[in-house]
Amino acid sequence: MKRFVQNIKRKVGELNDEIYALWLAYKDPRTPRYAKVFAALVAGYALSPIDLIPDPIPVLGYLDDAILLPLGVILARRMIPDDVLYDCRERAREMAERGEKPTSRVAAVVVVVLWIATAVLITFFGGRLLGIWS
Repeated sequence: MKRFVQNIKRKVGELNDEIYALWLAYKDPRTPRYAKVFAALVAGYALSPIDLIPDPIPVLGYLDDAILLPLGVILARRMIPDDVLYDCRERAREMAERGEKPTSRVAAVVVVVLWIATAVLITFFGGRLLGIWS
């Protein structure tokens, strides 16, 4: 069991390094535009202090962290040229050693806006369905 936990911790650390590398690749001028957009979405979401699906929600709360995020990282890595990704991984390791940790406030704002829009839509359509608003 101890070995399993150590393996999970190692994989999470590797995922964090890859996310930092994607963030750096997004800023790199050698990265193609479509890859920049996707890398920014994946890294921004991962670095956002707010989750789209809150972790306390059973099963679904960890779905984004356990499945969607690694899939996004895999797809983004395939879009970024190998030499750019290599350089960004090296810089990400240096950042991690210095204790630097990027965050994305823009992604947090986007998540909050999505929550508000969802609440408004549910209220509007729910009110129409129940006959509160005609």
